Amino acid sequence: MSIIEVKHLSKEFKVKIKEKGFKGSLKSIVKPKYKKVKAVKNINFKVEKGEMIAFIGPNGAGKSTTIKMLTGILYPDKGDIRVLDIDPTKNRKQLAYQIGTVFGQKEQLWTHLTPYDNFKFFGAIYDIPDSRVEKKIQELRELFELDEFIDTPVRNLSLGQRIRCEIVASLIHEPKVLFLDEPTIGLDPVVKENIRTLIKRMNKEYKTTIFLTSHDVGDIEKLCKRVIIVNKGQIVLDDSMENLKYHYLNKKIVEVKMKEKVNLEDEDGITILKDKGYNLKLEIDTTKKNVTDAIKLLNPDNIIDINISNIPLETIISDIYKEED
Repeated sequence: MSIIEVKHLSKEFKVKIKEKGFKGSLKSIVKPKYKKVKAVKNINFKVEKGEMIAFIGPNGAGKSTTIKMLTGILYPDKGDIRVLDIDPTKNRKQLAYQIGTVFGQKEQLWTHLTPYDNFKFFGAIYDIPDSRVEKKIQELRELFELDEFIDTPVRNLSLGQRIRCEIVASLIHEPKVLFLDEPTIGLDPVVKENIRTLIKRMNKEYKTTIFLTSHDVGDIEKLCKRVIIVNKGQIVLDDSMENLKYHYLNKKIVEVKMKEKVNLEDEDGITILKDKGYNLKLEIDTTKKNVTDAIKLLNPDNIIDINISNIPLETIISDIYKEED
């Protein structure tokens, strides 16, 4: 059985149209006009137990609307949703006991309380016996290394420390599915890496299914083995990270420092990205031109230094967005 199953899911919003100027503002109050916006259009997908999946897309693609329907905050216009075999539209309270959420831009912790007191509070909300809450706090404080600040008011914690506590708070009731929305936003690279490591450990040790949305390619690449890309309310790609790289990383970036200038022109399979005389930056489409053949055009004896790299994943995902615009 799939942990999450979505069939023919659609959601439409009625948005008020406002004309320009003061008259337009008055008109929109007295005689408002509306237009219909399709936020989600007939999407289908499944998520299996223990998966770490990235659900990504540009702003306005329908990500947040989909997540709100999965968690029961919004009702779909059409389609069927099952999360842990529960219909979120009919049994939202029942589902809330089985899932957790962490929003990088929104706090769920009481800032005047310590992390420890917050965890106790969340345990009470979920009707968990005090002895079980204590056991869970001890277990999670070790996993997430909270000892140094577990008794410090949340308002005095760094952003990285707060995010760790936000994740722990969402795990107190042992959810089977955890929805992470931009969990590393605003964090410095070292703290980001720490948070990613903790998420991976949590997934491995508790078998928690992770449903991640993020604009940070590092989160996607380092955490998830599967990617669903949405744009304009529709799924444009649902594939493994491995296949995504294999099919789209057929281009190489070649940066070369030369002894002497070379007159090189674009040809089939080779695109000149930068030409600064002694320094060239090329994009090689390996389906049309072998990298070795491209280098031969430059004369290997004339090369002082060379660097060959893959197209960044961020660029690949951006190109996929553009293909669907």
